[in-house]
Amino acid sequence: MNWKRMVPSIAGATVLMVAASFPAAAQVAPAAGPGIPASISSAGNTPAIAKEARGWLADLIKINTSNPPGNEQVAAMYIAGILARDGIKADVLDMTPGRSAVVARLQSSAVAQPSKALLLVAHIDTVPVEKSRWTVDPFGAVVKDGYLYGRGAIDDKGMLAANLAVFLELKRSRARLNRDVIFLATDDEETSGDASIRMLIAKHWEKFAGGFAINEGGNVFLKNGKVQYVGVQASEKVATNVAVIARGTSGHASQPTKDNPVVHLAAAVAKIGNYSAPVHFTAIVRRYFEGLAPLEDDEIGKWMRSMDTPDRGEHAQRVISDASPLWNSMLRDTIAPTVLTGGVANNVIPAEARANLNVRLLPGDPIDGVINELNKLVNDPQVRLEVQPNAGLAAPPSSLESDFYNVITKVASREFEGAPALPFQSTWLTDSAQLRLHNVQAYGLVPFPLTDDDLKRMHGNDERIPLAAFDKGVDVLLKIVTEFAVAR
Repeated sequence: MNWKRMVPSIAGATVLMVAASFPAAAQVAPAAGPGIPASISSAGNTPAIAKEARGWLADLIKINTSNPPGNEQVAAMYIAGILARDGIKADVLDMTPGRSAVVARLQSSAVAQPSKALLLVAHIDTVPVEKSRWTVDPFGAVVKDGYLYGRGAIDDKGMLAANLAVFLELKRSRARLNRDVIFLATDDEETSGDASIRMLIAKHWEKFAGGFAINEGGNVFLKNGKVQYVGVQASEKVATNVAVIARGTSGHASQPTKDNPVVHLAAAVAKIGNYSAPVHFTAIVRRYFEGLAPLEDDEIGKWMRSMDTPDRGEHAQRVISDASPLWNSMLRDTIAPTVLTGGVANNVIPAEARANLNVRLLPGDPIDGVINELNKLVNDPQVRLEVQPNAGLAAPPSSLESDFYNVITKVASREFEGAPALPFQSTWLTDSAQLRLHNVQAYGLVPFPLTDDDLKRMHGNDERIPLAAFDKGVDVLLKIVTEFAVAR
């Protein structure tokens, strides 16, 4: 059976079945949430398209794409079916068995100009869930108290549904485009494996080559019920895993030995866990703190302004690092022990014990420098550190002077009541790094106003998105894309 030929009929049926089961509460526009203007702009058909997008988001949540294993193909066919109903032919790109991405294009002219094209990027897969720790079904798309709950509600099916809404609104309004607009739904973002954007580019770059992209990576940050600032991601840290391996003599646990690898590993991990790398200001991080300092309270703002001074810089860096894990990680290379393994039985001293370190490097910082520092710190001949394969690649930052960056910051600031839009270097990884390596000016902005509590749920339990924030985000994203890609 040719699945691609079946896409419109299968996915269309799925739309009808799932939408019918979606709670009525989600079909009605909620009151504005904290920090969200009371009314959504009536420009174009935004309120209607946002309501429609809520249904798509609920449907996508109900399709379990936890990675591993991903199984994004079902969701990819669902998306292609939605596009087909509006007369848009989508390519469902099969990457590995059961795993697919989606590409669709709105053309501005008969001759493609990849250097001008705009990509709307989001990923289909999500991280797994610990179902027993959720208070609702993580794949039930439950609506409660103005929130839509479900794995992927924020990361990244909310962005996926918003991109779909913007793309379809451009088509339905017959917008006169000044550049091609390309919808790209990627797979395997969470583990960056054989179905990820790296392989998608290697196999199918000609289908979605572009000059600009908007993706996840930045956020609309709420504080005390108002939008404090909009962080527009233009760069990101680089992930590398390092194995810590301790070796010794195996034997009976009734006769402890001095070279027990579990003991040596534990001591090494304890030292590494308490280590802080030196502060290194990238250009984007420096501009971020310069813009953020006036928005913080007097005490924090004072220390932000002092971080790069010769007399109080070191103390100021400690204050700011201690104030926020995000700020700490933006300022330096970080090392987080994540996995410990060792032993075969309770009464056996093993010959080997291992730990994994997840290292996040500032762009341009070499892993060799971190390894050298950690070897000096551990100072144990029984312990060695090994960089693991498939490390991330440092991508150049996107320009803070491009027309698209200027449009994003201008529209975001205007739509969020004058809140400043600041350049942002994310500590997490996105598909944008691979795009930047292919000369795409990629920017990250999840356009939904979210609290710290909302953001902390992204990879955790009870992930949710405020429906009012989702509606506002669709509106803002449509205005950004319209201003950049629609001819005046």
